[in-house]
Amino acid sequence: MSMTDPLGDMLTRLRNGGMANKATVTVPASNLRASVLDVLKREGYIRGYERVNVRKNIDEFKVELKYYENQPVIKEIERVSTPGRRVYSKVKDLPKFYNGLGIYVLSTPSGVMSDHEARKANLGGEVLCKVF
Repeated sequence: MSMTDPLGDMLTRLRNGGMANKATVTVPASNLRASVLDVLKREGYIRGYERVNVRKNIDEFKVELKYYENQPVIKEIERVSTPGRRVYSKVKDLPKFYNGLGIYVLSTPSGVMSDHEARKANLGGEVLCKVF
């Protein structure tokens, strides 16, 4: 059975894994998910991830969650743009999330990046999710 929102599924797995104090979470692999995980790693929300081959032509990401003082670093992670309602934003219209402490993850013409990187590159795009 196909999934209607693969990115939303990954975000839910990360959220649930953090609430359950799991060390690692497995997520089906795709290029978009890898790009979002790269942004989360660069911004310090996860320790890292690796691609694991489960069966022939089927890969998964093994994501290492990050904790600080026994609390998950990802306190809030939420999908903004959904398959039924796409949300786009110009660079000057990007709002601050938690007064700049949280990040928005955007899909821009130059690739997936955080809102801080998009402001530096002066790029807008589709707002995929917000993380705090």
